[in-house]
Amino acid sequence: MTGCSSSATTTSDEIMRWADARGDSFGLSVLARQRPEADYIVFCGVHFMAESADILTGDHQQVILPDLNAGCSMADMADIDSVEEAWDAIADVSDISDVLPITYMNSSADLKAFVGAHGGAVCTSSNARAVLEWAFNDPAGPGAHQVLFFPDQHLGRNTGMAMGFTEADMAVWNPREELGGLEEAEVKQARFLLWKGHCSVHQRFRPEHIEAFRAEHPDGIVVTHPECSYEVCSLADSVGSTEFIVKAIAAAPEGSVIGVGTEIHLVNRLNDETPDKTVVSLDPLVCPCSTMFRIDAPHLAWTLENLVEGNVCNRITVPPDVATDAKLALDRMLAIT
Repeated sequence: MTGCSSSATTTSDEIMRWADARGDSFGLSVLARQRPEADYIVFCGVHFMAESADILTGDHQQVILPDLNAGCSMADMADIDSVEEAWDAIADVSDISDVLPITYMNSSADLKAFVGAHGGAVCTSSNARAVLEWAFNDPAGPGAHQVLFFPDQHLGRNTGMAMGFTEADMAVWNPREELGGLEEAEVKQARFLLWKGHCSVHQRFRPEHIEAFRAEHPDGIVVTHPECSYEVCSLADSVGSTEFIVKAIAAAPEGSVIGVGTEIHLVNRLNDETPDKTVVSLDPLVCPCSTMFRIDAPHLAWTLENLVEGNVCNRITVPPDVATDAKLALDRMLAIT
């Protein structure tokens, strides 16, 4: 029996120390695919990450999630029924052939499959701009007039604004209201229909946190994740994915004080791993990702002990028809980036 333990960068240190590989959500799935000799992939992240790993790894490999309750509140804000209802509602008032669905990696496999079946692509926080440039501007791309971007409104807005779009080009689609809470004209005119979803951790960061940090550290550096609000990201010195944040801190001058807008486990780990710099959370009231934190040492130990005894617990499997369309969306992303 061979196995590979993969841990997301926001996982706690007690799990990280046992990982064979660590990285962001999609990076770990790619790493798992690059380990075909591993019969078992113990994925120490959340449910949507494990689904992506199952889609990308071989048929002989089994993906295991130590705690099935490890989900993602953002991913749960968009479900297949709500997205299909939104799609039909948009089609009732505009030309749906001009609309392209784009889903953030932080979404369930059936949403990735929906996107794949409708010509769209998955994106990550690292490549969202490249995917949206493809959607709108690539001569070989779909030539979309409009995107339905889910489930995180902030990543869509921040990326669109960085591309030169304005707030006037964007409308927030509330799945709990008729026609997303919008007027028919708003649906037709918006270039971005942004799903009303967010990350509960990144939503906490506020402009006043940055103002307080700069008051205390006038020469400090502010780096935020694009899941933060536009008001926060517009005040930061730089904005980027988890991988970007790691590299930005590594590249900062010795002695720098860096205020970071992202999950606290990563912030603390970066502070520990860069003793020549001070890395702090911008939010003084620390709020860890409660679902990611569910993967703890007892769950990992229980999973591994069962594997030694020949028992596969908490295997994550994506139905073949869903996996086929979801892989289309993932492959499009890989081809774009």
